[in-house]
Amino acid sequence: MPSFSTYRGRFAPTPSGPLHLGSLVSALGSFLDARAAGGEWLVRIEDLDPPRCPEGAAETILRQLEAFGLHWDNDVTWQHTRDDNYQKALERLNAAGLAYPCSCSRKQWREYPIYPGWCRNGVCEPEKPVAWRLRSDLGERPIRWKDRLFGLQTFDPAELGDVVLKRKDKLWAYQLAVVVDDAAQGITDVVRGIDLLDNTPWQCQLQRALGYPEPRYLHLPLIVTPEGQKLSKQNLAPPLADNPALIRRQLFWALQALDQAPPLALAKAPPAEQLAWGVAHWSVSRITATTERPAP
Repeated sequence: MPSFSTYRGRFAPTPSGPLHLGSLVSALGSFLDARAAGGEWLVRIEDLDPPRCPEGAAETILRQLEAFGLHWDNDVTWQHTRDDNYQKALERLNAAGLAYPCSCSRKQWREYPIYPGWCRNGVCEPEKPVAWRLRSDLGERPIRWKDRLFGLQTFDPAELGDVVLKRKDKLWAYQLAVVVDDAAQGITDVVRGIDLLDNTPWQCQLQRALGYPEPRYLHLPLIVTPEGQKLSKQNLAPPLADNPALIRRQLFWALQALDQAPPLALAKAPPAEQLAWGVAHWSVSRITATTERPAP
């Protein structure tokens, strides 16, 4: 395993509501992977979109992590404080011909599977507000990387479209911010849900364009409802437990969901004991490479 000096992981929730079982599995997987490697585990609050981030939600998330024994290293990073860093990256991409302003609305290209790139050679309607997009048709194609669970991945970014980097309302988009912040924090390993697997090609493209190192990626199976929907805040997934007995039970279930096969006697143990066992026995090779896991 890599040493402390070469491993740094992170958990980066959007504070649109409290954590649920799906986010617990992602947080736990990234925590165990970092601690088993003797590395650091950071927390970053991805609060780029104020309308989606109710007051107090971020603080609730931090309290939930602490209640489950998931203690982070160093200070929490808040994306809303990092506008200048994103702007500098966008300017570099623009200077390299890899980013461009776009006036088109989703309504205008709704009959196309992806944005057709109409503004690549000049803004179609200069009088309108513009977003900034990434030229997905330039640079190395296809993008290849090896996921630690799902193996070799190959995507052509041009088949995914010119992703937005900065929105028309002047808010920064996820793809640029996550790449800039992962590089700034020295993140070596990204552990997250498989719903973000197809975001990775854009992020690799940005990393290469900006000269950033590429982290290793481990995408975990999603936790889904009995109907097969992703467990999420948008579909009103219940928040994590807030009493000690249920916290122990949910943490134990998350270890099981990650296929770590904890002994049944551990189910009633406090979080610190469960996590110590999880770190000592963590094995990515145990995780079954399926895309979904049912919630209890």
